[in-house]
Amino acid sequence: MSSYCEFAPGHPFHGPYHDHEYGFPLRDDNRLFERLVLEINQAGLSWLTILKKQEGFRRAYGGFDIDTVAAYGEADRARLLADPGIIRNRLKVDAAIENARRLTAIRSEHGSFSAWLDAHHPRSKLEWTTLFKQTFRFTGGEIVSEFLMSTGYLRGAHEENCPVYARIAALHPPWMQEDAS
Repeated sequence: MSSYCEFAPGHPFHGPYHDHEYGFPLRDDNRLFERLVLEINQAGLSWLTILKKQEGFRRAYGGFDIDTVAAYGEADRARLLADPGIIRNRLKVDAAIENARRLTAIRSEHGSFSAWLDAHHPRSKLEWTTLFKQTFRFTGGEIVSEFLMSTGYLRGAHEENCPVYARIAALHPPWMQEDAS
């Protein structure tokens, strides 16, 4: 099986994600929330399906503004479940809304989602998974692992010989800072 770094470049959806998003450290809370929602929605589906629907998700979830999504009520839930531009799975829709609400509490306590992540870094994959399961909804091991790799908190997004690896390394992602200590 080829790695993501081997097959993604040049692909109309995987290529741009691989080259400009995957593994790059994220600090913006709404972008982190977006990545969490997308990773949750990928469960049981291909990442290509999620990438193709990414703009639909952005539109449906108010640009992934945490406060907007946290305020969603039953009418919004019904709208989301009827929207063909996203994954219409009740558990995943409910998780997005509830996780936005939980993130508002995290931001009240820690200042931001990224500060909360930083406060708990570094951890092993198992420790991260345990923390996410205690904190959020619909966050199993694979979802947590991919979320953390894709946002720069765990190593493994790119092979060292991938040209993107060097670009990410120049940004000193959290996993690399851990390796230096």
